[in-house]
Amino acid sequence: MSYLVVGISHRSADINVLERVALDADAATKLALAVKHTPAVAESAVLATCNRTEVYATVDRFHAGMDEVTAILSDVTGVPLLDLAEHLYVHFEEGSVAHLFQVAVGLDSMIVGESQILGQVKETLRVGQDLETVGTDLNALLQHALRVGKRARTETGIDSAGRSVVSAGLEAVGGFEGRRALVVGAGSMASLAAQTLLNGGAKSVTIANRNYDRAVALTDRIGGTAIPLADVPDALREADLIVSCTGARGVVLTEEMIRNATDGRPLGVLDVALPRDVAPEAARIPGVTLVTLADLAGTAGGSEADIDEVRRIVGEETGAFEATRRAASVAPTVVALRTMATELVDSELARLDRRLPGLDEQQRHEVGRTIRRVVDKLLHNPTVRVKELGGDPGGPTYADALRELFALDQATVDAVTAVKSPEETSKTPADARHGGGEQA
Repeated sequence: MSYLVVGISHRSADINVLERVALDADAATKLALAVKHTPAVAESAVLATCNRTEVYATVDRFHAGMDEVTAILSDVTGVPLLDLAEHLYVHFEEGSVAHLFQVAVGLDSMIVGESQILGQVKETLRVGQDLETVGTDLNALLQHALRVGKRARTETGIDSAGRSVVSAGLEAVGGFEGRRALVVGAGSMASLAAQTLLNGGAKSVTIANRNYDRAVALTDRIGGTAIPLADVPDALREADLIVSCTGARGVVLTEEMIRNATDGRPLGVLDVALPRDVAPEAARIPGVTLVTLADLAGTAGGSEADIDEVRRIVGEETGAFEATRRAASVAPTVVALRTMATELVDSELARLDRRLPGLDEQQRHEVGRTIRRVVDKLLHNPTVRVKELGGDPGGPTYADALRELFALDQATVDAVTAVKSPEETSKTPADARHGGGEQA
């Protein structure tokens, strides 16, 4: 099976397109399950955040897998394939590995180096395991990506500034110290925004949500005041800073609502939702500063030296992961060869027993031991050498040669490949269940 990534992000499409393909948790689940049950796909996982929608899959055929994934992505998002195709990017095999590692370390994020995306990769793995769409191969890839992300943050200062979409956005609207803030939403991004505001010196923080109980739960956990969504028009008149990050499919804060509340006074509005919560026309209101996800793209959270070092780490880890995969692909051939040799020796010893029935137990034992030692010595060098070469780019070719030279049955090799150890499908620890990241 080969790795395949089909995705769309802030790098390939503007916000008008991204909000059309944005997925909530239910839609992401539907997408992962639908992809998993297509003929060319064995495993699937969906990484859906506020600025990316990506499908990771293992496929037995590149073109068939790509066609199936793109068709299902179009169907689930409701965006016609012709409209979607020009914005999609596709990575295959080593390119898929390198791309996921770049995502995990924050190089592909809207705020370069932000660390929240690592939590989102963890959540993608957890959900895939719960849905049973992630198997051995994607588990190995996603687990390794998490290790690469942690290594990059341990060995470099890529996230030393502690920047996130929220913190960068708050800076862009003029800061928040001493301001009266209204947070619309109660999800992970709203929680991050409220916590940032409370810790950073906002004068007051009010949290509004369609589900009032969720707003109350959030304020109970981190502080602030909860109000129902219906009270937002009144709360707007008291606030001088708004952060909106709901999961609504339409506009939550209209131009008229904001205009009526401001009356020309200064108001900072940060919209980090996808689809957008705030009517774009609000930017034309005197005194209003509107910042959206589109305004934050490309902001750096680390130095150029840190970014260069992280790129080096990604390259090194990609090579290491691919070497491990190549070595693993050789192992079944070695096991199949050893199995064939054992069966051949057993067959010949049985034949010897029939031809020389007079041999006593000790004689039969010595003959069998001698034959097995001869076979082991003959096979030792070629099997050890193939294992050593397995991690090289040409490793699978050596395995092919071994199968050809010894006329190994491919079905036998495949049967060995299908046997997986329990450790290979183990889940992440419970703390990997923590979400967060780019998702609005």
